[in-house]
Amino acid sequence: MRAVQITEPGGPEVLQVTEMPDPVPGPGEVLIDVVAAGLNRADVQQRRGFYPPPPGASDIPGLEVSGRIAGFGPDVSRPFAVGEKVVALLSGGGYASKVVVPAGQVIRIPEGVDLVTAAGLPEVAATVYSNLYMTAGLQEGETVLIHGATGGIGAFAIQLAKALGAVVATTAGSAEKVATARGFLGADIAIDYTTQSFPEALREANGGHGADVILDVVGAKYLSANLDALEVHGRLVVIGLQGGARGELDLGVLLSKRAAVIGTTLRARPVEEKTAIMDAVRDVVWPLIADGSVRPLVARTFPLAEVAEAHRYFDSGQHTGKILLTM
Repeated sequence: MRAVQITEPGGPEVLQVTEMPDPVPGPGEVLIDVVAAGLNRADVQQRRGFYPPPPGASDIPGLEVSGRIAGFGPDVSRPFAVGEKVVALLSGGGYASKVVVPAGQVIRIPEGVDLVTAAGLPEVAATVYSNLYMTAGLQEGETVLIHGATGGIGAFAIQLAKALGAVVATTAGSAEKVATARGFLGADIAIDYTTQSFPEALREANGGHGADVILDVVGAKYLSANLDALEVHGRLVVIGLQGGARGELDLGVLLSKRAAVIGTTLRARPVEEKTAIMDAVRDVVWPLIADGSVRPLVARTFPLAEVAEAHRYFDSGQHTGKILLTM
């Protein structure tokens, strides 16, 4: 099979397409002929040497794919058939023409979505739904603040939270991205963090109310401001460290608000947890995509041979939505 190897930690130039042996499905696993793979920040961090795969996972980057079922290992209990169109959530291995994955992390593609576009859904859908709803318990009518409006996570989170009845606020780094968040993505409140203090801007636009839930990809840089933005009983869910890993937290403010700070990752979770998340995505999120309430947003697609150029485009920060690699 064709696959991407990281020759050494570094920039996009360290990504090399090579020939590797085809993977063989083990017990409970399915083999997928990959049609497309999504590009995620975790792949960039792995390329840079900051986010190694968990023990036992493939060192090929790529956490989500779409494709067709090509075969089965022993003891696969899920009712898949060879040739079915599916997406899969991976711990690694997605930048390849074939991949093996536990059957519980595989679901059929949503209605109305083509097979290439579907590659950009499993990682964002699983991340957003598991964190906002399964972990933070976001309720209809609550206010959620989503940082990074036009990235893959942000664009999906805005739409999903809006479709499920939340008041959606978001931050972005330019007037153009603020307009996209408010107009195309449907955010109720969009804040340019380069010109405004987001805790103040949120309360001013939301009748004095802050955020009941915050989904944060920034980390340490935003820790204090996120705490300021939280309401009493608020939940801050940190899923990324783009702004650093170490910050100072005023525990007095945290206690006075009876708030919670939660850190989560998806990649290293056990198969049982990922299976439960993917089942929830299938049951709750896929119908919203099928009826048009949530729209997959693809910035650009690149053939696998241009994987380095795809990473350069991601690093530029110019994209709105997902970047995909096609096989």
